[in-house]
Amino acid sequence: MISQDIQAQRQATDVVQRSLGWLGPIAVLTALASALATFLVLAGATPILPTHNVVLWVFVLNGVLILLLLGIVAWQTKRLMRERRAGAAAAGLHVRIVGLFSLVAVLPAILVAVVATVTLERGLDPWFTGSIKELMSNTVEIARSYRELQCRTLARETQLMAADLNRAKVLYDADRKVFRDFMNSRALFLGFPFVEMLEPDGTVVEKLEAKPIEGVPRPSAADLRDASESEALCLFPRDGNIFRAMLKLQTHGGRVLYVAREVDPRAIEFPLLAEAGVAFYGALEQKKVGIQIAFASMFTLIALIVLLSAIWFGLNFANRLVAPIRRLIHATDQVATGNFYVQVPVRRGEGDLAHLGETFNKMTSELRHQHDGLTAASDLIDRRRRFTEAVLAGVSAGVIGIDAHGVITIVNPSTEALLSASMDELLGRSITMVLPEVADLVEEMGNGRQRLMQKQILMTRKGKERTINVRVTSEQARAEERELVITLDDITDLVTAQRTSAWADVARRIAHEIKNPLTPIQLSAERIRRKYGKVITADREVFDQCTDTIVRQVDDIKRMVDEFSSFARMPKPTIGEEDLVETIRQVVFMMRIAHPEIQFTDQMPSGPVVAPFDRRLLSQAVTNIVKNATEAISAVPEEERGEGRISVLLDDTHPAFLILAVTDNGKGFPVEGRQRLLEPYMTTREGGTGLGLPIVAKILEEHGGGMELVDNPHGRGGQVRMWIPKTKHVAVEDTSVSSARTDSRGANL
Repeated sequence: MISQDIQAQRQATDVVQRSLGWLGPIAVLTALASALATFLVLAGATPILPTHNVVLWVFVLNGVLILLLLGIVAWQTKRLMRERRAGAAAAGLHVRIVGLFSLVAVLPAILVAVVATVTLERGLDPWFTGSIKELMSNTVEIARSYRELQCRTLARETQLMAADLNRAKVLYDADRKVFRDFMNSRALFLGFPFVEMLEPDGTVVEKLEAKPIEGVPRPSAADLRDASESEALCLFPRDGNIFRAMLKLQTHGGRVLYVAREVDPRAIEFPLLAEAGVAFYGALEQKKVGIQIAFASMFTLIALIVLLSAIWFGLNFANRLVAPIRRLIHATDQVATGNFYVQVPVRRGEGDLAHLGETFNKMTSELRHQHDGLTAASDLIDRRRRFTEAVLAGVSAGVIGIDAHGVITIVNPSTEALLSASMDELLGRSITMVLPEVADLVEEMGNGRQRLMQKQILMTRKGKERTINVRVTSEQARAEERELVITLDDITDLVTAQRTSAWADVARRIAHEIKNPLTPIQLSAERIRRKYGKVITADREVFDQCTDTIVRQVDDIKRMVDEFSSFARMPKPTIGEEDLVETIRQVVFMMRIAHPEIQFTDQMPSGPVVAPFDRRLLSQAVTNIVKNATEAISAVPEEERGEGRISVLLDDTHPAFLILAVTDNGKGFPVEGRQRLLEPYMTTREGGTGLGLPIVAKILEEHGGGMELVDNPHGRGGQVRMWIPKTKHVAVEDTSVSSARTDSRGANL
């Protein structure tokens, strides 16, 4: 009797399993189709209108399908747990796979539900808050206010132009053409494409039309009568987008200034659009709750259907996946221990998993052949790496290696010195972060097919600007896999020497070509003033002003030419043993007398500091630097900088050089192009010739020293650091070599 019951139970189980074999796919496909249809109906994408009855029947159908899916999933879950308790083969792996599928299905559904609910609530609520309501209700008023603002702006600018024309009445009487040019310039400046000057009866006296405007209405007689001398009359357009304004000119005998300007047509059309938008906004506000309920209900049903379908797919997928996965795991464990001879049994009925087994067997075969080759290649690569590092360590130029993603993989010691950063700070970082100056070159190299590109860049590190010649080369590989090598050559000293030599030659030519005719020009102007000064009675002031201007400008040109000559023919220094402390103190004393409003402080060694230098030239250099500091202070308003301060410090603790630092709290030096201020004719000061700093740099270079421009380390302003050697400098004829040696010394101070 008991055996018959067990047999019947097994038969019933088989019947249920066979039924679920076809019922499960049908139920899942039907439920997914129902979910899609629900979404399309509620979204209005079908001919079926989402009426109350239709929505109700759709929700009922989805509910029935959800209950059916719940029954199928519960039955299969119960069977799986029973097999695990019975200790069936691979039941534990089976449970874990099913659990993973269920977790992957449940967590996104919950997360999406929370996010969707919050997003919908947060997305709708701000549009119906008090501030948005008030904004929508006041939209029409805002549009009208904008139109009135346009009119007020037009009236204000009309008053400005009328004031200019009133002041130019004398010009109108003297020369109508010049007056018309003046009137045209003011119209263009104030943005009036159409300007007319009218008689009180409407007759056009002057008309300017910088840009053709079609349909500009003529002012009526009533408009002309309403025009006032104190306040511009603004005329709103009834049709079109042309705003007009009128204002009487006080000094032109009652004439009227008439201007017109086009505005954005939307400023006229917007009030009507705003009223329609307010009405639409009110309709949306009434449907807010209904939209939220419909969306939440639709999402809940669809999410449940998708969730249960995913769990069902997970259960069935796990049944087919467990057996071949178990064999692959065992074989993988063998490979992990170093056994490359393991093979997986392949069963053609397992489909893609069988193909995976074949691929695994091929992989183990390839691994056997590649293992020995990789071992030998690793040793070879290691030897080559050590050789490459030894070569790069001896290269004077900076070398940077980057991968296909722009990440730095290798640097040499010269790169660390150029970038003022250690190797640990550079490796692993993006080249665009470490050296943004070459980012465009690297990008162009990566997008093109060239194997070599180069250009010059200006690089500033720790307040020092250097000129770098950059070369980028690539390996032969696909564009997305190419690694690049960047070479950095510091050519600052060479460029500076070449520019200084070139400018000196230019200065000599300019001084020679310009200075010769200056004296005849000045003498001729003075003779004209003496001979004809008493004869000319009309416009005597203009005559005297013109002759004085010629004489004054000739003097200015002479002064500029003298500075050119001074730079081009800088005398060789007469080196003697002099006291540098006394020389600097004399300069500071003279500047303190000349500028009592500036506080001068000097920090000098207590005793004399004797060094080999030309007292006159070095005194000239220090005077120029301190004078520049006073001018930099004067360029900043006192209320912004406070009391002007200049500090002069002499440091004799360096083993090879005497270092002089002049610090001020003026406007400081520009961040970009700072080093170019040491080149001839480069200046940021209005009226400057750009020769002061180059002359100082040349004097220091002749002494074997140098200079650099840095920021004030204590706040606003700048600092000029100069140095000369403590021992006598041996002159080198080659300018570029001398400059290179001088700058390289300065870089190490």
